Amino acid sequence: MLSKKNLSPAPKKILLIVLRYLGDVVLTTPMISSLRQAYPDAQLDVLVYGCTSIMLEGNPDIDNIISSPNRPKLVEYWQLLRQIFRRYDLSLAVQTGDRPFFYSLLAAPVRVSVVPKKYATGWWKRYFLSFWTEFDNEKTHTVVQNLKLLDLIGVPNCFSVTPPRSHNINQLKLRFDFLTSSAPYVILHPLPQFSYKRWTIEGWVEIGNYLNSLGYALVLSGGPGQEEMDYVAEISEQSPKNTVNLAGQVTLAELTHIISHAKLFIGPDTGTTHLATATGIPVITLFGPSNPIKWAPWPYDYDKQQNPFENKGTQHINNVHLIQGKGDCVPCHQEGCDRHRASHSDCLDNLSPESIKTAVIQVLSAK
Repeated sequence: MLSKKNLSPAPKKILLIVLRYLGDVVLTTPMISSLRQAYPDAQLDVLVYGCTSIMLEGNPDIDNIISSPNRPKLVEYWQLLRQIFRRYDLSLAVQTGDRPFFYSLLAAPVRVSVVPKKYATGWWKRYFLSFWTEFDNEKTHTVVQNLKLLDLIGVPNCFSVTPPRSHNINQLKLRFDFLTSSAPYVILHPLPQFSYKRWTIEGWVEIGNYLNSLGYALVLSGGPGQEEMDYVAEISEQSPKNTVNLAGQVTLAELTHIISHAKLFIGPDTGTTHLATATGIPVITLFGPSNPIKWAPWPYDYDKQQNPFENKGTQHINNVHLIQGKGDCVPCHQEGCDRHRASHSDCLDNLSPESIKTAVIQVLSAK
C-alpha cells in the first residue's frame, strides 16, 4: 500500500465498482457523494449489476451507471471490457472478489480497493493496487469500510446515504389516493431477499392490526417477484380492509417518495430498510442472525466514522430502532439455523410482537 496522499493531478474520470446486492449499493452513496464533492468536475461512473442499478436512480452525483449481468456471458464480458478498458484515471472497488479486482485493474492506472486479510484467499491482490485496506466483515460497518478507501487518497468524508429519486411524483399521486389524503399511514415491508432474515406472517398481521387500531392506515411494500407478491398478498388478506398493497406496483424510487411521507417504516434486514432510513423517517428494523455492526441501517444525520451499532442488543440511534431476536447465539453471523439462505431462524421465528409494539409506541409518542 502506498502512503496516504491527495491524488495529483486530480482524476478527470472515476469508476466506482459495486457488484453486490441492493443494500450494498445504497450504502456506497456516502462514498459517491464524497467523491463528487472532492472532484466536482470529474466524470463519475458507477459499475453495478443490472438488477441493482435502480438503487441509484436520480442520484445527482453520478454521471453514468454502467450495468453488468450477474453472470455475464463471454460476449457480455467483452462488451463491458471495451466500455471500461483504460477509460478512467481512478478506479475504486468495494468488494474483494475477483471480478471487481480485474475490472479495477483494467479500467485505470490508479486503483483503490479492499483486499482480503493477509494469507487469506486473494491476499496477493494488494500488490497490483495503488492503495488498499483490508476488508473487515465483522467489526466495521459497511459505510465506514467504504469511506476508509477514500481516506487513503485524502478525500474528506460525507456520511449521508442518498436514496433513489423519482421524477414521476405527480403521476404517483394520481395512482394512489392515500398520498393526497391527510390520513397518516405506516409502511410495513415484510419480506427480505433471503428467508433466514424473515419474521413470521402472523407477526406482521398482528402488528398491522395493532397499528390500524391506533388510527394509522397500512401500506404494504414489496418487490415484483412472484414469491414476494404472494407473500405480501397473504398478509394483506388478513389485514384491515383499507390496507394498500404496493407489492410489484412501484419502482424503488417511487417507493422512496411514499416512504418519506409515512409516519413510520417497519422492515427486516434488507435493502429497502436502508433506503427507508435514508429518508429520515423513523424506522424499526428486525435483526436476527445478521451482524448489526456490519449491516444495520446507517442512521439519518449520523456523521461519525465509527460504527453506530453494537453487535448485541436492541438499540436506538437517531431515527433507527433496531430490535434484535433473543438467544445466546444471537447474532450468529450465519445464514440461519440451517446455514443456508433458505433457512429459518429461531431468533426471528420466536420474536415477540410485543417488543415491536413497545418500539411503535416509543416512536409515535416521540413524534
